[in-house]
Amino acid sequence: MNGILLIDKPRGWTSFDVVAKVRGQVKQATGQKKPKVGHAGTLDPLATGLLTILIGSYCKKAADYSKLDKTYEVEVTLGKTSSTDDAEGEITTNNSSLPQEDEIKQVILSFVGEIQQVPPAFSAIKVNGKRAYKLAREGKEVELKPRQVTVHSLQITEMHLPVVKFTVHVSSGTYIRSLARDIGEKLGIGAYMSGLRRTQVGRFDIKDAHQIGDISPETLINGMINR
Repeated sequence: MNGILLIDKPRGWTSFDVVAKVRGQVKQATGQKKPKVGHAGTLDPLATGLLTILIGSYCKKAADYSKLDKTYEVEVTLGKTSSTDDAEGEITTNNSSLPQEDEIKQVILSFVGEIQQVPPAFSAIKVNGKRAYKLAREGKEVELKPRQVTVHSLQITEMHLPVVKFTVHVSSGTYIRSLARDIGEKLGIGAYMSGLRRTQVGRFDIKDAHQIGDISPETLINGMINR
């Protein structure tokens, strides 16, 4: 059994949880003891949306699929910061007043194009052979170098301050948590990513994804993409 299965990852599930669930169904469908199942691009537990699951020989193509552009629906809360740049961290409130809506829109849209971005300390990037998030959890200082990423497009969809929602299309390697953090820094009031949903990975779209509760051997046979 070889191919791609698109999953709409629910909130609270890790990407590994989804892989384990699919692997169990592949075992039932094929009788294999250790079927190869992986994914092409992690989603944090608090995030929802499109997870590209690779099965069988497609696991060898993980690097190619992980390099695809991605589209997200993002919620950012202004005026507060987070130790992890998202809702999982320790939240600190900034007492400064919020700027006017026009200024907020102007700053957010200024991030469209090629930008330099420092990944979050709580990320899976390796520093001297160790994951950055493990070092951060140990209370050690994590120094990550800025990297160039591309924000292809960004559309603000809702603004009920202090919450702003937008849809963004970005290159592979872009951290939306860092984008939220940098928006807050540029506004001078702080911000963190309070919600995230991935809707597209390259040509793959969330509308074609399966719900985790619907995964079965039959789903694998009828719903897998192998082209």
